[in-house]
Amino acid sequence: MANFSYIFLCALIFCCFGFLNAEDFISKSEYARMLFANPRGIGCDKCHGEKGDGKVISIYKIYDKATSKLQSKKLVAPRINNLEYEIFYKAVKNSSVEKTKNMMPRYFLTDNEILTLYDYLQSLNKDKK
Repeated sequence: MANFSYIFLCALIFCCFGFLNAEDFISKSEYARMLFANPRGIGCDKCHGEKGDGKVISIYKIYDKATSKLQSKKLVAPRINNLEYEIFYKAVKNSSVEKTKNMMPRYFLTDNEILTLYDYLQSLNKDKK
């Protein structure tokens, strides 16, 4: 019985210390895909599309007083897989900070998470070429 306890204790210690090296737990590409799908509640893919190509979020009608007619309008999320890093970074970091027409939620991502998302989007863009 003491031998079993010793083996169990060694296995438990190995597992505990094995998880300290968390980088091996999930690959960078898996982490990036996970961030894109659900960074903090709503995934980037829901608005920008599965590969970041942009997407129509909603089509709605608005009454035009000048013509007295309903006009059809589209709410479109832009393409994000072809942006320069600085533009991408500013868009993510400063989303919904000021009262603008920007509807993107503020995700409070770290600089490393933003870079990981950017690299992931660039890899999706390369796959298309």
